[in-house]
Amino acid sequence: MAEHRAIPEGYMTVGEIAKKMGVTVRTLQYYDKEGLLSPSAESEGGRRLYTDKDLVTLHQIVSLKSLGFSLEDIRKYMVSLETPSDVASVLTKQADDIREKIEQLSIALSEIEQLKEEVLQMQTVNFKKYADIIVNLQMKNDSYYLIKHFDDDTLDHIRSQFDKASGMDFMDRFNRLTDEIIELQKKGVPPKSEKCQQAVRKYWDLIMEFADGDLSMIPKLMEIGSIDTASVPRESRQKTVNDYLSPAFEIYFSKLEKNPFGEVEQ
Repeated sequence: MAEHRAIPEGYMTVGEIAKKMGVTVRTLQYYDKEGLLSPSAESEGGRRLYTDKDLVTLHQIVSLKSLGFSLEDIRKYMVSLETPSDVASVLTKQADDIREKIEQLSIALSEIEQLKEEVLQMQTVNFKKYADIIVNLQMKNDSYYLIKHFDDDTLDHIRSQFDKASGMDFMDRFNRLTDEIIELQKKGVPPKSEKCQQAVRKYWDLIMEFADGDLSMIPKLMEIGSIDTASVPRESRQKTVNDYLSPAFEIYFSKLEKNPFGEVEQ
């Protein structure tokens, strides 16, 4: 009892504050050593004592640390908390940084889940494709799922043909054209119509740009384009385009003066 009476009112022992915040006494000792949070007082018996203000500071440290902030970054937040404005300012900055960190973590989680789906669909271990998928996810390329269908030669061609900037530009044009084609499909525009044929020509031009003169890639690309991916919700969009353009391409090719596959057919 004498030991408890030695604790002044309004103070907590190191064990009490550690229990309240779910940390260890050793952690608090480390924070003291690092200059992040030192006891506000010491009892007559030499016990380290903390206040409610220290509890608020400790909550701040624990919250930021759980989100991956370094101790050096956290130290920058350790400013005077003498007025409501001081406290509000620190909490506002902390909340902003937490929101940003949550957004980053949410993006990382989404990329992990998407990569996991691709890994399971590929059914074979291929770290080269995994790396390409990760890069395309970070580029916000919605067509990243097509990578699993490409062979090594096609992927090597893509790496040599596009850097990040040109790749993002190409995919932006491809996605905008895809939106245009889906809109035509929704409106029931006939494959033989001028609007649809113009879209087919643009689509074919993009395919030729992608191939960069390597006509041996065309059959591969057309084969990938014909893959039935309707079972995967994310890929059903591409199947809609494929199904709509298939008869339109037949009309388009029939009007060309020469067979575009003539140079690559055996």
